[in-house]
Amino acid sequence: MATPLSPDRLLTALRDEGIEVVEHPGWRTNNRNHKGPWGPVNGVMIHHTVTSGTASSVELCYNGHSALPGPLCHGVIAKDGTVHLVGHGRANHAGLGDGDVLQAVIAERELPPDNEASTDGNRHFYGFECVNLGDGKDPWPAEQLLAIERAAAAICRAHGWSQRSVIGHLEWQPGKIDPRGFTMNSMRTRIGKRLGSAPKPPAAAKPRYEPFPGTAFFKAGRNSPVITAMGRRLVAEGCGRYRVGPGPAWSEADRASYAAFQRKCGYTGKAADGIPGKSSWDRLKVPNV
Repeated sequence: MATPLSPDRLLTALRDEGIEVVEHPGWRTNNRNHKGPWGPVNGVMIHHTVTSGTASSVELCYNGHSALPGPLCHGVIAKDGTVHLVGHGRANHAGLGDGDVLQAVIAERELPPDNEASTDGNRHFYGFECVNLGDGKDPWPAEQLLAIERAAAAICRAHGWSQRSVIGHLEWQPGKIDPRGFTMNSMRTRIGKRLGSAPKPPAAAKPRYEPFPGTAFFKAGRNSPVITAMGRRLVAEGCGRYRVGPGPAWSEADRASYAAFQRKCGYTGKAADGIPGKSSWDRLKVPNV
């Protein structure tokens, strides 16, 4: 039982789970809240659209039709795995269902048979419509199944729910068959595995350093941003001997600063003459410019 996620939190949760999200214009205020409350929310419900084509399916779910005004869900999951957000708030997707099923979802235990239609599901569930004809023949691409897994897991993760908080329409309302083409038990297994570990953060980019340009590079008259970058690193190492700078032109201050760094590294005599060599240069780690 929880307060519904705000539009921003919902969007962040989905994207943090690795989903490509498309925001339909006006989705944040598209709802049926004038017909009743949305929340407390208790779970996620999965449907199929009985349509084909992403654009037309999204428009249908956003606007609804004469017999059932939109939004018909909160997100439409396309066959390519993109999630199109079409509503936020109460949506016409769950209808009346079995109160015993709702109690099982709240308790996160095994679902009983759905044999009643007396409880308002639109108040208690996030809804995702998945683009599929629902005829048992229309395929479910791997990208789409992964997006269903991710979208459900994202909401469960945000609320601290387990995979037991995710159900299919067919498990809620007697006579419904959606989603048809995969089992909810198999999807819950996938969601459970995903929830077993936090989303992996993007891998940090490996730092790039300037390669050693050769001893001959460091001579009077050399003017290069590499010299500036080197000087800044020398200052950071506590070896700067600059009154002004460092700057792009090789100078005696650069040589004296580098000699101090060489001595810091343990070099002595001619090995600490202030002219960079490859070994000391690699230790200095001058950022790539």
